[in-house]
Amino acid sequence: MSSMIESLIKAAFENKASDIFLSAGHVARMKVNGQLMIAGDDPIESEDMIAFWKRCGADPEYDGDRDSSYVAHNGVRFRVNLHRHLGNLGAVLRQINTEIPGIESLGLPVELLTKWVSAPSGLVLITGPTGSGKSTTLASSLEWLNQNSSKHIVTIEDPIEYLFESKKSLFTQREVHTDTDSFARGLRSSLRQAPDVILLGEIRDPETAKIALQAAETGHLVLATLHSANVSETIERLTNLFPSQDRESQLQLLSNLLIGICCQVLLPSAYGGLHLVTEHLENTGVIRNYVRESRIPEIVDFIRRGDNPNNKLFMDALVEATQKGHLTQEEAATASGNESDFDRAMRGIS
Repeated sequence: MSSMIESLIKAAFENKASDIFLSAGHVARMKVNGQLMIAGDDPIESEDMIAFWKRCGADPEYDGDRDSSYVAHNGVRFRVNLHRHLGNLGAVLRQINTEIPGIESLGLPVELLTKWVSAPSGLVLITGPTGSGKSTTLASSLEWLNQNSSKHIVTIEDPIEYLFESKKSLFTQREVHTDTDSFARGLRSSLRQAPDVILLGEIRDPETAKIALQAAETGHLVLATLHSANVSETIERLTNLFPSQDRESQLQLLSNLLIGICCQVLLPSAYGGLHLVTEHLENTGVIRNYVRESRIPEIVDFIRRGDNPNNKLFMDALVEATQKGHLTQEEAATASGNESDFDRAMRGIS
């Protein structure tokens, strides 16, 4: 394969880029601290992209969209999305960090998350947009469990991002398309592998959602991600995944089995780098009724009242981060989605 792409990968690693964007006939770009920047001067040749696709196990002549992985010459691992646009071969690479950070170092609600992952069974959802650090949150939570509990932990991922070394716990890691055909099939198969904890890389479809609930119902702890922006959108997306004829029964299960939802976003910090902001909901008391009946506005109002410290809205988290100097007021206001409400919240007006 062309040394040009390997040079780009090396430059991205040295600049701590999160993503590399490759496209035949175009100059490569990389994303550093959330900002897109040009990488190099010359456009990537078609021959280089063809060779790269083949290295990722794809057929450049027949394959279309495909998720894969790639290990560079320096040993750095990447999650890769191969795609076509305007007839050209393209790829987006996201670096996979092999070192699992301590859960205390990420800015997460540590006491809450460690309580959730210590539960004997149920469903924990970590949500947020692409690039918000969901995989890192899950990996750090499981590594905490690995150091503190004796469990059999089965992970089903697309692709595998963090490699775990079994310590107190035993890990069985399975990759979609390599070790199993799909999330749903891998999840169903995992139930016959005597797991205590199941990490499901993503809930993508009704079948996977249904099996995840069944796994939680039969005494397993299921940790999963969902691409949703906040607590209310998470519940709405799950509700819409269930077929109308099964919705009532599935929501009943969800209300009983859901442990909590942690939504997260990474924002440019006031002192450089990125700062993690979270919205979270613990499913207790009256919340269970709201979830069962999909009464989403009532859930948001309940969190807003602030009666339970284990519940927090993004707006309150943004105000807190701004007051502590982690975020600029401008950045937080923009991220809030409603600058006038954010201004009111900063002045203590509810």
